[in-house]
Amino acid sequence: MIKPESIAVIKATVPVLQEHGEALTRLFYQRMFENNPEVKVFFNQAHQHAGSQQRALAAAVCAYAENIDNPAVLADAVELIAQKHASLGIQPEHYPIVGQNLLAAIKELLGEAATDAIIDAWAEAYQALATIFIEREQAIYQQHETQHGWQGFKAFKVINSPQESDNIRSFYLQPEDGSTIVAHQPGQYITVKVDNGNGQQLRNYSLSNLPGSDAYRISVKRESSGESTQPHGVVSSFLHEHINDGDTIWLGPPCGEFVLRSNSDTPVVLIAGGVGITPLLAMLHQRVSSEAPAATTLIQAAVNGDAHAFADEIRSLTSAHPQLSWHVRYSEPSEEDRQQGSFDSEGLIDDELVSNLDTAADYYLCGPVAMMKQCYQLLTQAGIPAEKIFSEAFGPAQSLQS
Repeated sequence: MIKPESIAVIKATVPVLQEHGEALTRLFYQRMFENNPEVKVFFNQAHQHAGSQQRALAAAVCAYAENIDNPAVLADAVELIAQKHASLGIQPEHYPIVGQNLLAAIKELLGEAATDAIIDAWAEAYQALATIFIEREQAIYQQHETQHGWQGFKAFKVINSPQESDNIRSFYLQPEDGSTIVAHQPGQYITVKVDNGNGQQLRNYSLSNLPGSDAYRISVKRESSGESTQPHGVVSSFLHEHINDGDTIWLGPPCGEFVLRSNSDTPVVLIAGGVGITPLLAMLHQRVSSEAPAATTLIQAAVNGDAHAFADEIRSLTSAHPQLSWHVRYSEPSEEDRQQGSFDSEGLIDDELVSNLDTAADYYLCGPVAMMKQCYQLLTQAGIPAEKIFSEAFGPAQSLQS
């Protein structure tokens, strides 16, 4: 428990965090990567370069300070972060590194205003939070060992790697030791560890196939920053260019809290943008394989037919399962798309598209953050309760309500 006087001090720093949170987190990451370069492997440098990781951490630190006297309201955020940490293999010995650099960043940012009372209070608060994460992550590791038979990273062989669209390629993966894969929860991701010649790299990729299949399937979008000054997708480019059938890559067990939680009698609406189809496709397979009597609706948004992944696979599912409906929306269809009639409507997802959806359904969103924010706003305006809307962002977590 954090002492009451420390809680009061933390609360008093909230206005400073609200104004200078990003400056603090930028300074923190700069210090940590200089002082402890061994932890750099755990961070996506493209997110660092873009500033999204700094913004996400600033929001998390501010939320913790605001709710320091009632941390239970942050339970969902803690679980999301703990799952992410466990997917990367974060261990208890990493927490003092973060703590030391965070406190040093606070001292540097505040200067003479960084009194002993402020530093001591934040040290106490950080240790309390670190203990929560360490305990939860150790429980996840034990769960991995019990349910999946391993923790850490294990060798898998690529048995097939088809191209799904102009920029998405799937990789079907089986354990090299011949062991059986235990079913993941639809919506979960696994961590890929590769060495691209510049050291080990870790990335999370959603599992896109039916849980309980004889192979894991990840479907990787080849990321491009679009700017010469920013790094392209280091791992996605490596997978697309250098990994072939028969090659070995190392995987961590399935992680993630964005999972299908609706019962079979509840209608479900899945809204996917681009490569955001991947976790939702696993949910779709789970719904039809369990013969859920309630309707399942998939709205799939893509730029055009070249970027539209899994069209044949989903078409086959809709043909075989009458309770499944599928709407395809292209934002920039080509003339060939128009001639072939390969989409149902044109433009961005708007109120007209969502206005006739079932208000009793559970909603699952995955795609670009701007798209998900738009969908969240449209759904809540249409009367969908916020607690029935679930989402996953690829990259640092962001609120859809802002």
